[in-house]
Order: sequence, then structure tokens, then C-alpha cells
Amino acid sequence: MSSASTPNSAAVPPSQGGEAGVSPAGVGVGAGAPTFSPLYQQIKALILQSLQAGEWKPGEMIPSEMELAARYKVSQGTVRKAIDELAAENLVARRQGKGTFVTTHYEEGVQFRFLRLMPEQGEQHYPSSRVLECKRLRAPAEIARLLDLKPGDSVVQIRRVLFFSGEPTVFEEIWLPGLSFKGLTAEKLTDWKGPMYAFFEAEFGVRMLRATERIRAVAADAGTAGLLSVAPGSPLLSVERVSHTFGDKPVELRRGLYVTTRHYYQNELS
Repeated sequence: MSSASTPNSAAVPPSQGGEAGVSPAGVGVGAGAPTFSPLYQQIKALILQSLQAGEWKPGEMIPSEMELAARYKVSQGTVRKAIDELAAENLVARRQGKGTFVTTHYEEGVQFRFLRLMPEQGEQHYPSSRVLECKRLRAPAEIARLLDLKPGDSVVQIRRVLFFSGEPTVFEEIWLPGLSFKGLTAEKLTDWKGPMYAFFEAEFGVRMLRATERIRAVAADAGTAGLLSVAPGSPLLSVERVSHTFGDKPVELRRGLYVTTRHYYQNELS
């Protein structure tokens, strides 16, 4: 059986189910294949490849279900199921009467996917920030491990304070792979007025797709207490996050210390 077509091809080879299909790795599905992925998952993988390659950029409309079905030689139902999963993962968004669009970190719903701090009173809003430092250095062993780098590889370290309603609420230390963020400076971060992830997307083409977090309670040391205007020893929420882009590649390590006297950390489980 022939190997799978590329994402830009008009068709994919037939699968055992009678409808055209490819394996996520791009290998034709045949009797000797050790595993079998449902057809809609195979189509989802092809669409993901096109998203990663930049064929459809953030904010742009992707082809219709009918067009994608013709492109991959599958049913519209198969394409619809693939897009349903991509929408559930916030990679695309359906807009009634308009079509399906690639999501962007500019959109409010996507912004707040990665901002889980909620006010005790009033509506959630995006904070302002003060960049304390942005510098390039060699990755310490622990940072390299979490970012899937080699110790000594180039990384960018950012330190900043987030202000909610004018109150210092979060102190963050952020580590980024140096090769993915060439040209990043404190001046550029300060000049940018929107969400940081929207800046990463617009300036460096890096999209955050998912993240894992570790959360615990800690006491504020003297330095952090001064930055957050709390007494030394005050309870803080420590959140360590590793964010991933396409291919499940880690592209950010973020360690935040949160004041929770006026806010709480909210998560949704499904």
C-alpha cells in the first residue's frame, strides 16, 4: 500500500474501513500496521500539520468541511469530528454563519485559558505588568530538563510583576528557549500592551497549546514580599507551569507567586 499523502495533497490512501485515510505518522494504514488510529484522528493529525506549517495562520479561516472532505477524500462527517476535537482543544473556533477560524491569543476566551486568577469581586480582567528583567544566559540543568534542552543551551529569563486593579499580585519568573525567541528584549516586552502569549504568537510565531501545572502553598521571602507589598512570611500560591506548542514541544517554563487575599485560582476539569 502506498504511503500517505502530505497535508497539501488532494487525497490520502484507502484504509481498512473503506474510506481514505492515513496514520498520524504519515504512513499508509495496512494489514501489517502494528496500530490503527480512527480515521477522524488521522484527519485531525493532517489538519494539525497544516496549522503547524502555517498554511492557515492565527485568525484566518480554514477551508470548509466540504473542501477538506474533498481534499482528503473522506466524508464530511469524518472531517466534522476531527474539527470538533480541534475546537474542544481551542485550536480552532467555529463562528456561526462565517466558518471555522484558527484561534489566536488575542481572543478573550483564549487569553483567559492560561490566566486562572479570578477576583473575589467583579469581573475578570487582564492585568498590567512591570518587566523587571529580561536577559539571555546559559540554561541551568533543571531549566534545561523542563524545556527539553541541553544544559548550557541559550535561554531567555524574564522577571516581572503583574498588577490587578493597580495592586501587585503576581511575581513571575519565565524561562524561554533562546533559539525560539531571538531578539526578545525588555523594551519589546514593555512596549507590548496586550497578553504576553499574543506577543509571542505575533512576534515569534510561537503558540501555546497546552500546559501542565504544579501548585503548592509557600511563604513569601523578603525579596518577593517587597515586590508584592506583603509582609515576609505571608502565604503565597506557587504555580509552576510548563507550556507546550505543536508536537508537544515545551517552549516556556513559568514560575509564579500569587497573592490570594483578593483573588483565587480557578481551574476547570472535564
